[in-house]
Amino acid sequence: MFIAYDDSFWILVTKKLKFIFFLKKCNQTHTYTVIVTMTTNDQVYIDAILNGDANAFTVLVNRYKDLVYTLSLRMMKHTEEAEEAAQDTFIKAYKSLHKFKGDSKFSTWIYRVAYNTCLDRLKKNKRQQYTVEINDYTEHQIKTLDNALDQIEAKEKEQAMQNCLALLPSEDSFLLTLYYFEELSLEEIGKIVGLKPNNVKVKLFRSRKKLATILKSKLDNDIIESYERTYRAAFR
Repeated sequence: MFIAYDDSFWILVTKKLKFIFFLKKCNQTHTYTVIVTMTTNDQVYIDAILNGDANAFTVLVNRYKDLVYTLSLRMMKHTEEAEEAAQDTFIKAYKSLHKFKGDSKFSTWIYRVAYNTCLDRLKKNKRQQYTVEINDYTEHQIKTLDNALDQIEAKEKEQAMQNCLALLPSEDSFLLTLYYFEELSLEEIGKIVGLKPNNVKVKLFRSRKKLATILKSKLDNDIIESYERTYRAAFR
């Protein structure tokens, strides 16, 4: 579940990136044509950029723009601020691309850049974070709510998740987006947020408890009770 940017945002990003590219290419006379193929490894384009073909960065932007924006929106909670954070993420990624060592996937690396960019902005703005009461849910109860959510139509499910994630504190929303929609491992999430896998597991469980609290208030009780009855009957 990714949220797409509108065209005006990408015009702004492109203008800023083009200015950087212009400074890098002012003495170049050749034209670089980018062909986007999802089967091509990110490292091919990273190598091209580091070797002077700055326009190859367009491929990486197009490949990761939607999720970077979605993660930024989960953190910032406001569209304009999320757009600015996502834009800064790509500019920072371009400027520090030489620091990418390939010891993790490029996606993991750029999501970490996005995470840190948003954290810096939140700290700078000193915005009060959303708070959600953590009810005493068991793992089974959380899974019950997860599975009950699966019983509704895909479009309704997507809207329900968007609404619920928007009500969570920034870091919880960020973690759950990586967990539910990117289906990243604990180790991969840990590399993004700078935590050990065991710490990620603990934080995720707390985040899922908060999500369960919101889901319980948003989902139709009939759906939850129906799934619970089915579950109990299956294990009698």
